[in-house]
Amino acid sequence: MNNIQIFDQVFDIMKESFPEAEYRDYQEQKLLLAHPRYSLLTEKNEQQNVIGFLAGWKFDEFSYVENVAVSSSIRGGGIGKKLMERFMEQATLPIVLEVELPMNEINQRRIGFYKRLGFQLCEFPYVQPTLRTGLKPLPLKIMSFPDHLASIEFEKIRHVLYKEVYDVAVIHN
Repeated sequence: MNNIQIFDQVFDIMKESFPEAEYRDYQEQKLLLAHPRYSLLTEKNEQQNVIGFLAGWKFDEFSYVENVAVSSSIRGGGIGKKLMERFMEQATLPIVLEVELPMNEINQRRIGFYKRLGFQLCEFPYVQPTLRTGLKPLPLKIMSFPDHLASIEFEKIRHVLYKEVYDVAVIHN
């Protein structure tokens, strides 16, 4: 299976797992494959089809998990945990990720999943810049591993994410 076929399967899982506001369109997402700081970890089944993936970034002072998702037909079987643990084992720096606000049971369960892996929920206000034209920025929360972030660390991380991942200037919340 070539890289484009793998990417197509990853993108299909991305579309079924996230609202449009939380991922780029196909062409923009595919362009990230050439970015030196961006990488994809995948989990495949016996037929070599992608059944889960983790999209991550490695920066000078931290690593960032942009997306982790598992095919809807097999969620809850430990594949997401396996991908996260693999990423965490490879990381030599702190790790951050974004989660939706804990406004409903699904979002609370997702936060609980990351907490069980050792992530800490930041209370600082955070807004994800829009990834698609015409959509609004999305209020989210940052989670960090292994430690809580101090305000100054949070601001540095937010600045890097806005500049490198979202290609925008810092938006003051």
